[in-house]
Amino acid sequence: MLLNRTVYKSLTWNLALLALLGGLLLGGCGDAGRSQPPPGAPEVAVITVQPQQVVLTTELPGRTSAFRVAEIRPQVNGLIQKRLFTEGSEVKAGQALYQVDPASFQAALDNANAALGRAEATLFAVRSRAMRLEELLAVKAVSRQDYDDAGAALKQTEADIEYWKAMVKTARINLEYTKITAPISGRIGRSSITDGALVTAYQPVALATIQQMDPLYVDVPQSTTDMLRLRRRLEDGHLDQNGASHKKVKLILDDGAMYPLEGELQFRDVTVDPATGSVILRVVFPNPKGVLLPGMFIRAVLEEGVDEQAIMVPQQAVARTPKGDPFTLIVDAEDKVQQRMLTLDRAIGDKWLVSSGLATGDRLIVEGAQRVRPGASVKVVTFEAVGSGGAEAPLPAK
Repeated sequence: MLLNRTVYKSLTWNLALLALLGGLLLGGCGDAGRSQPPPGAPEVAVITVQPQQVVLTTELPGRTSAFRVAEIRPQVNGLIQKRLFTEGSEVKAGQALYQVDPASFQAALDNANAALGRAEATLFAVRSRAMRLEELLAVKAVSRQDYDDAGAALKQTEADIEYWKAMVKTARINLEYTKITAPISGRIGRSSITDGALVTAYQPVALATIQQMDPLYVDVPQSTTDMLRLRRRLEDGHLDQNGASHKKVKLILDDGAMYPLEGELQFRDVTVDPATGSVILRVVFPNPKGVLLPGMFIRAVLEEGVDEQAIMVPQQAVARTPKGDPFTLIVDAEDKVQQRMLTLDRAIGDKWLVSSGLATGDRLIVEGAQRVRPGASVKVVTFEAVGSGGAEAPLPAK
């Protein structure tokens, strides 16, 4: 009986001790102010979403074209005596390119000059006769008919002189046209004819083509969908186009290299191409070294504007549903996982620009999302970027 009492007292003291320890543990949890994750809760790395300033650009394909193009055609008929330029060279405005045989045109000019001289030689005699008949008509020594005939002869001679002056001018112009010159400065291509070829005035086939390549045009098609979206974002205040920086355009060459000089957006065409549903943007680029050639395919990088409150998230933090809809996981105030559906605008580097679905201050899961499900409790640690490929600290919102 005494032994049973001893065992009973020992059990009572053990239960009291366990109750005391349980109370201490419960008191410590209450002081923490937040429920602790259960033992074995998965660990996730998060970043805090903060808005930042982002310059938005768009990359569009395009093609280069010459600033000026002049097709060389003869303005008179004749034989080409000599080609006076080197194919593929730079030529200056007014430089002689071809020489047409001038013999017949020189003869026509000489003939016109002779006829003009003959008309001018008869002018003095005809004018003197008309003046004398006018004096005699006053004393009625000649008939009125003789006076009228003399006046008509004077006017005809004066008209002949003007006619032959015009013929001399025409013949001189035709003679000058036998020397075919460059109308603009630029690089001339190959010649379509050789010495001794017969050419005709304003023939359909050009003798050669001159292209001015400094500066150079770049024509970039932009879809009306993108144009309307950009206009809507500007009107809503999501984008800001301050100054003339939005008119600056960068160029990516066909081999992926960046063209060292910036271009300037000149205008946007007012007509939509019904076949492609796009409008043409024309950009002018300096080309002092002749790197750009007409007809090259390039990619133009145009600045749309500045988004002062952009939300950028690492691409690794975004997943997709079986239907392809983007979503991400965040950690709420109770350290539980929540799913957020996203609307993505575009990829910028290794990040997504988020249009909707996230708010400032959200704790976004960047690493460890594969081990958790919505509603699960997690242990939160701060995500640390590794090298340049990790998440960068956002700029403070203005």
